[in-house]
Amino acid sequence: MNRPLKFVIAAAGLCAAAVFADQAARWQIDPFARPSATLVIAPNPDSVFRDPVDGKRVHWEALHTFNPAAIVRNGRIYVLYRAEDDSGEMRIGMHTSRLGLAESGDGIHFTRRPEPVLYPDNDSQKDREWPGGCEDPRIVESDDGTYVLTYTQWNRKKTDAAVATSRDLIHWTKHGPALGVSPKYEALSYKSAGIVTRVEGARLIAAKIGGRYWMYWGEGVIRLATSDDLIHWRAVEDGSGEPVAVLAKRAGRFDSSFPETGPPPVLTADGIVVLYNGKNAPDGGDTALGPNAYAAGEALFAADAPATLVARLDQPVFKPELPFEKTGQYAAGDTFAEGLVWFRNRWFLYYGCADSMVGVAIAQPASP
Repeated sequence: MNRPLKFVIAAAGLCAAAVFADQAARWQIDPFARPSATLVIAPNPDSVFRDPVDGKRVHWEALHTFNPAAIVRNGRIYVLYRAEDDSGEMRIGMHTSRLGLAESGDGIHFTRRPEPVLYPDNDSQKDREWPGGCEDPRIVESDDGTYVLTYTQWNRKKTDAAVATSRDLIHWTKHGPALGVSPKYEALSYKSAGIVTRVEGARLIAAKIGGRYWMYWGEGVIRLATSDDLIHWRAVEDGSGEPVAVLAKRAGRFDSSFPETGPPPVLTADGIVVLYNGKNAPDGGDTALGPNAYAAGEALFAADAPATLVARLDQPVFKPELPFEKTGQYAAGDTFAEGLVWFRNRWFLYYGCADSMVGVAIAQPASP
């Protein structure tokens, strides 16, 4: 058994550690503040796209634009966002989702492309993506400049966390489910995958730990997977062959219903900082949040052992406060973090506002 896997198995039963004040000041990515122009991408009913599956012209971003990924390229911030058309039933998950692309020189004012860049097509992934669509992306860059996207495939029956790659953010190659099509994981409905990154200049590049890439994944319970090529992933399992859980719900906290993986985690000198989304329980949760509200939290894992939990905050670092974060498609309140970039010596966090629009918050660290 190799050394990293020993760490993983030994850490499987760890509970969340308390965070000491001096330690928190050192490793946290926060506080996040909303700029004056918090909303950066809103629905556009005039955008039209001819769907390749049924041949119909659709208003592909007419209803909602939310849950964004973000990356820095050539000195500009690019956001891939989930856009829902006006088809289907008027309830969550029953419209078709496609991924749009927008770019910005300042991280706040964006210009978007008129058509989506990733969507259900007549390809090998059609049965996994139609009619629900391509949802909730996270993005990292590899050492050679290839962009690796994890996203949710939704056919209105089950979800899969899938992988796609691109050299220009516009043309994408789909590789199918991240955990492959083995009998054990083929039947599993899973989503939300963030690949561990390192900061290099303004780039967040996929980081190797112990000779492998690592990915935190899951909704309900956060788990781990490893890869040699960023495309094919293997779930980290315990001695019984079950996927190891590294983060679970906590009674009385903002993540009392469950945690869900947020943006790609960041490897720092203090460890791996994992920003994640916590859903508050309707009963027995955080009384400062509404029932079923989503807020963002942070946890720290050991730099050389990604399953070893070092610290976990009891309070969220970002939560629904403004009207557009508490109204819309998800009226319980939602600041769903999925995009994080290092840009001009600040952290830009891109998040979904109540499953309806894209917002941004900015953290200015005391030192780079």
